[in-house]
Amino acid sequence: MARDLEALAAQMLDAARRAGAEAADAIAVAGDSLSIEVRDGALEQAERAEGVDVGLRVLMGRRQACVSASDVRPETFAAMAERAVAMAREAPEDPWCGLAAPAEREAAALAAEAAALAVPGVSKMDSAGAGWRASEVFLAATNGFAGGYARTSRSIQAVAIAGEGLAMERDYAYDDRTHAADLDAPEAIGRRAGERAVARTGAGKPPTGAFPVLFDERVAASLIGHLVQAINGAAIARGASWLKDALGERVLPAGIDLVEDPLRPRVAGSRPFDGEGLPVARRLLVADGVLQGWTLDLATGRQLGLASTGNAVRGTSAPPSPAAGNLALTQGPDGRDALIARMGTGLLVTGLIGASINPTTGDYSRGASGFWVENGAIARPVNECTIAGNLRAMLATIVPGNDARPHLGRVAPSLLVDGLVVAGA
Repeated sequence: MARDLEALAAQMLDAARRAGAEAADAIAVAGDSLSIEVRDGALEQAERAEGVDVGLRVLMGRRQACVSASDVRPETFAAMAERAVAMAREAPEDPWCGLAAPAEREAAALAAEAAALAVPGVSKMDSAGAGWRASEVFLAATNGFAGGYARTSRSIQAVAIAGEGLAMERDYAYDDRTHAADLDAPEAIGRRAGERAVARTGAGKPPTGAFPVLFDERVAASLIGHLVQAINGAAIARGASWLKDALGERVLPAGIDLVEDPLRPRVAGSRPFDGEGLPVARRLLVADGVLQGWTLDLATGRQLGLASTGNAVRGTSAPPSPAAGNLALTQGPDGRDALIARMGTGLLVTGLIGASINPTTGDYSRGASGFWVENGAIARPVNECTIAGNLRAMLATIVPGNDARPHLGRVAPSLLVDGLVVAGA
């Protein structure tokens, strides 16, 4: 099927070129469905539907037009292309429309790779890449709702390796933005990946014991993710959450809020309505450390006797389910270096692997890597260790830094947590 769609897209582009299009893109979508009904133990009805839809966009300078069809004959493509070219010539100018430059993404990936390899100590690259995505969503229902939205994004990533053989260490850097103008330079991303990999050279195990742990900003959002998962309406309705009885109780330190805002501009997770067509709005999940409510769609809200919070998400092949969107945690006054100095001796975590989280008790255990801190300063890189604790106790003592990246969907700074068990050497 994939090759058939590829061939159809290629045929449409050929038709567009022959029709005089200056630039064009084509899309082909195939669908196949089967449904049956039984009654009194016997098959009563069976229906199968399959089809292919194709679309062609033609650009003439800064003018564009789109046409579509479900007829995939070559003569149809020719007619589509002629019509699209004629429409584009009459369309109003759009200064922002256009295809990506053919080599733009490749050049960005190569620049990131070269910058990483230029860092002294980097031995090779695991990978470097760049991408572009565009998506559009439209939802309609028999209750009268109809609406849609679209989003785009650009990304650059690099994974560098330092050292050789069994002593190899790797680390990464990436940036992903809805607007290309906001994207970090590929050279900066590559250099950051290289420097991070080199900093990990010579990593060993940390000591075992109870120590403060500082979750670097790169991984701190995972802690907040565990809290958000615990207040998800599906977990609450099943009674399978370590926060099921915590509504109105303190779950974070005083003075800390956790805000959900699905309307933040230039953020990938923003949207004007949820997966059931309900309006969305900014709301406090946690205010001054106190849990304010659950994350609900219509079904989980009805199970709990509550209204939906506008948090339904869905794909094309499953019913809606509740999920939190854009989140932001209150930041503190100090940077990461100040938190490192404050912890004295402990573990700075920059990477997490695996997970053993008990959804009912909140018991937490994860593999970790990062840096060992002594006398308030980074002493050496560490790996192959485990950190463990209980999420309710951990979140109640967090000390946030001020280094969160504001463009992320989950904005969380570095988080200092007291008294975790570190299992190393």
